[in-house]
Amino acid sequence: MNDVDVVISGAGPNGLMLACELALAGVTPVVLDALPGPSDEPKANGLVGQVVRMLDMRGLYTRCAGVDDPPQPAAGWIFSGMALDFAGMEDNPMYAMAIAQPKLVRFLFERARELGIEVRWGHELTGLDASDDGVRLTIATESGVYTETTSYLVGADGGRSLVRKSVGIDFPGATSPTVARLAHVVVPDEYRRADGGLDVPGFGRVAFGHNRFDRGMVIYAPFEADRSLVGTMEYGTSTDVEAPMSLDELRDSLTRVLGTELRVDEPQGPGPHALRRINGQNTRQAQRYRSGRVILVGDAAHVHSAMGGPGLNLGMQDVFNVGWKLAAVVKGTAPDALLDTYHAERYPVGERVMMHSMSQIALMAPGPEIAQLRRLFTEIITVPEVAAKMAALLAGSDVRYDVGDDHPLSGYLVPDLTLDDGRRVASLLHDARPILLDLCGSAVASTARPWAERLNIVEGQLSGGPAAILIRPDGYVAWAANEFEQRDGHKLRTALRRWFNQPA
Repeated sequence: MNDVDVVISGAGPNGLMLACELALAGVTPVVLDALPGPSDEPKANGLVGQVVRMLDMRGLYTRCAGVDDPPQPAAGWIFSGMALDFAGMEDNPMYAMAIAQPKLVRFLFERARELGIEVRWGHELTGLDASDDGVRLTIATESGVYTETTSYLVGADGGRSLVRKSVGIDFPGATSPTVARLAHVVVPDEYRRADGGLDVPGFGRVAFGHNRFDRGMVIYAPFEADRSLVGTMEYGTSTDVEAPMSLDELRDSLTRVLGTELRVDEPQGPGPHALRRINGQNTRQAQRYRSGRVILVGDAAHVHSAMGGPGLNLGMQDVFNVGWKLAAVVKGTAPDALLDTYHAERYPVGERVMMHSMSQIALMAPGPEIAQLRRLFTEIITVPEVAAKMAALLAGSDVRYDVGDDHPLSGYLVPDLTLDDGRRVASLLHDARPILLDLCGSAVASTARPWAERLNIVEGQLSGGPAAILIRPDGYVAWAANEFEQRDGHKLRTALRRWFNQPA
């Protein structure tokens, strides 16, 4: 008998969100983190892609974003600094929500406390021994070292994951020959323009966001009134990785890229302020997202460039995918093999992010050939079909899960549907239970009644919509039918067995 059903190593956004997903499904995990409390380190500045809708499906979007209305698709985005126009796009899958990572972590920590989850700050996982029966953990604290056993261990412990290394999962990939530097700074008011960009004396225009120039890239993002994010990326260079990053180092890099000085000063607020260097951009993906009773999520499973902001979208979608599956296996309502679908479904999505993040690095490189390639890209992305393709790629919606059903909706995140009586389908998923929408008043509900303990059967009407939709807890459609005939009943029972086991 193990001490705990599930232990999560890492109390960042992915670890805390997974803890909340498990708790909603009836499994209360323990979360370990070496830090004494929620991190204040400035990292991501928002959520991008389908994960915004997934937060809405848990009733968390309005609370987290501080708004009253549900999320709306973004009118555009960027790809390697090039503007993408999604205005007027039908079924636009791209969403965005601005929130600093420390604020997101605190929000999810409070949510975890509401759900009765134990987060052990200052408890560092230092070793593990995995077997067929569970995982034995060695945990260090200020007062000493102790051991604990768990049925399942989830590594949400970042790109240098101890969990991944301890179970021998390879982490292949590539390292781009770049040096990136980023810092919170104060820029002179006389440089700033009303459109969010800069006018640098002796150089000219530096727009909001990513800017490619002949000698490298400059990032300018005034997300906060009293400090701006300023960064550079230089290609084919290296630096002394032992020396700590300094503001003078960033100033020198800005001068090399721009050919003139861009005055930046230290912020006056209490911080912490971003001041970091990435010497060589790693793009790597774990060969397996699961090894027996050990599971990887987020950066422990994949690392890549932050360009375009895909990191939390990718990692938190991992969490939504695996959370309900792990809970079902722990509770004994699903076979262990259900966890194998986690790697099968999420690994291809990770591959797509690797592809487009490395492509964006390549398109930022200096050189006249790249400049001409960007001119070509700028023309191509104005084609509506190409813009739609880019929106799906960057939102993470262009990979279809193999759910065993061929309906056009199956394998994709359920659209943002509203039933004829005004109920949003997203609101029906707040408790993280699967949903069977009976939209035709037929035998759908009676077919699924043996599984009634494991899913919510919701009757309603949807003008112009299908007859029925089976939605997994992560919001993905497992089965759908435009009509409900005898063969559709057979397909529904097959889908219910596949995802929710034999009836109780």
